[in-house]
Amino acid sequence: MVNKKYLLLAGLCAVMAAQPVLAQESESATASWSGRDMTYRGESYDVLDSSYYPAGRMTQYRRYMNHQSVFPPKPRNMWEIGINGGAFNVVGDITSKSPFSGKKFTDAVGYGLTIRKAIGYFMSLRLQYNHGAGNGFDYQLSNPTYNHGWGGYNSPTYLNYKIKYNELTLQMVGAINNINFHRARNSMSLYGFVGTGIASYKTYINKYDGDPALKNTYENDYQTKVTTYGQKIKWADRKSTNDQIKDILDDDFESRIRDRNFVPLVIGAGLQFKLSSRVVLQLEDKFTFTFDDNLDNKNVENSGSLTPDKDMVNYASVGLNFNLGNKRKNVLPLWWVNPLDFAYSELSDPRHMRLPDPILPDSDNDGIADQFDKCPGTPAGVAVDSHGCPMDTDGDGVPDFKDKQLITPTECQPVDADGVGKCPCPDGCGGSGVVTCGSISAGSLSFTGTSARISPSNASQLTNLAAQMSANPTCKVVIIGAGNSSKLQQQRSWDRVNAVIEYMSEKHGIDRNRFIFQYGVQGDENSVMYRSANVGEEGPANVAPPFPNLRKD
Repeated sequence: MVNKKYLLLAGLCAVMAAQPVLAQESESATASWSGRDMTYRGESYDVLDSSYYPAGRMTQYRRYMNHQSVFPPKPRNMWEIGINGGAFNVVGDITSKSPFSGKKFTDAVGYGLTIRKAIGYFMSLRLQYNHGAGNGFDYQLSNPTYNHGWGGYNSPTYLNYKIKYNELTLQMVGAINNINFHRARNSMSLYGFVGTGIASYKTYINKYDGDPALKNTYENDYQTKVTTYGQKIKWADRKSTNDQIKDILDDDFESRIRDRNFVPLVIGAGLQFKLSSRVVLQLEDKFTFTFDDNLDNKNVENSGSLTPDKDMVNYASVGLNFNLGNKRKNVLPLWWVNPLDFAYSELSDPRHMRLPDPILPDSDNDGIADQFDKCPGTPAGVAVDSHGCPMDTDGDGVPDFKDKQLITPTECQPVDADGVGKCPCPDGCGGSGVVTCGSISAGSLSFTGTSARISPSNASQLTNLAAQMSANPTCKVVIIGAGNSSKLQQQRSWDRVNAVIEYMSEKHGIDRNRFIFQYGVQGDENSVMYRSANVGEEGPANVAPPFPNLRKD
């Protein structure tokens, strides 16, 4: 078998030269990943971007986006084409030469072309063409019955051959290390392959020393010459014998002995190193089973041997591969893509999966979660503020549900345990008396955007207003909506005033007729104000919307 030390050395040098490029790409990929950049990065891509999927997979894409399927479709991926070259030799009965052992470098080398396409994250198809040339000679005397191209001689001789070989095969290739559980991507791909196709070879021998036209001359017949002088070759070691035989050969393989087509079986393995998103370095070794023992023109099987030996072809190569495709619509070939990439990123920072609404514990059911409730254990049905504490309308320190004097004047405070002040209760301060409407404080509610929804902060203010109105059952409150520069603002102002009155009526049970409906006044268009009605002030509690059919967006 051929000595591969030179090929191995060249491969190691190429890998070492590629390391700075691989390191730079790895650092760049890590930086991109840490920033959660979901634009094209070669191996990683935005699963939610429809441009990566062909028309035939759009149904699955739509089902995935609508949460009807948990599996996104497979993205388009690039084609890979490659060129390679390396050492070619026949593993047979005659020792083959390495590219560096003969007079002609091209006598033991091959080259090839490949086209590869992924059909999944593990499996891909590859079409490969190879051409090779090899030769060799036997440094041991061989029985003439082992070969059929010499004929007419019965003496042992030193056999030789030269072969020209062509092969076209379709291979199944499996990449085994792109599915990573602990990192986003890899810069090296380990793969194996098996395949079949069609192959042909032509075998030549160096039968005559000099002009073939003089083959009948005793001195010109190579076999006769090596037979006659074979006894003069002093065997010491393989190299010494080879050097002596080279002096006899004239390097003219003039006689074609074999010419055959056959169906081969190829197996092999290789390593790929990603130099960039477009260029890949490849090291590969391939064996071809020929099921034929005549490639080197020495047929051991026909000699009556008890151990028939079929010839094989070995091709060890170094190549460069190129990824072809539009980056905006194609990811790298799938053997470079980690299918767990999107799953892990979605778990870390969800963008597509539906999460249930958070449920926060509220032990006293007052509408304020325990982690924000400053007054846990509030009795059921007691109105609370935004901090979860019972309402205290007059601020005397006694909550309303315990306060027997709901509105205690400031000058009468502090109060006792029942919320009753130290001074006599004037007319209208609470209890059974009539309270003046001026005791209902004015306020302003803020809304955002185009919404008329009552926010939690607004709800807290309205709860306080409801308590004051409950303590002053004869008083009315004016609800005023601002915004009148356009039809849209006037309608929005009406919507918000109406939302406040309905909230007070439905949530706190305040009679709607106790409100005076006003809208479309000058002021901040995002505000709704309220105040106690003046003595004798009247107004409608229901007003027809000014522009009910106006689009609100």
